[in-house]
Amino acid sequence: MRLRVQCLAPGEIDHELIWLSASLVSLGVSAAWLTVGLPWPLCMFHEITGLPCATCGMTRCGIQFFHGHFLTALKWNPLVFTVLCGLTAFDLYAFATLATRGPRLRICFYTETTKTFVRIAVISALVLNWIYLLMHWRNF
Repeated sequence: MRLRVQCLAPGEIDHELIWLSASLVSLGVSAAWLTVGLPWPLCMFHEITGLPCATCGMTRCGIQFFHGHFLTALKWNPLVFTVLCGLTAFDLYAFATLATRGPRLRICFYTETTKTFVRIAVISALVLNWIYLLMHWRNF
């Protein structure tokens, strides 16, 4: 895995603009949804089994995160908390890159071993997060 710094080539997809826009639109829609008082999403897995699914606590984690209650957000769903921290860092990077028209960071996976390692790491993070949620199932 390598991290490259390169200028945006003519005709190249501007990932920073696309994902920053998607992130901000999602945040706006979510905030409007909760402000208007529309119902929270229901988890069918939780409704049927009484146990949390791998993403249970996601909404409550996001609400606590954006209110600045980071420890509470971490307790609701550690994986979502980590993703929100990474998304915040990416959004700051994307905004700075777009504002300065600077070079872009790109992650390149050159070997199949690296790709396999990343896949196993992602699956392991999902499984460990679900184990954590199952250990705290009474909170849900």
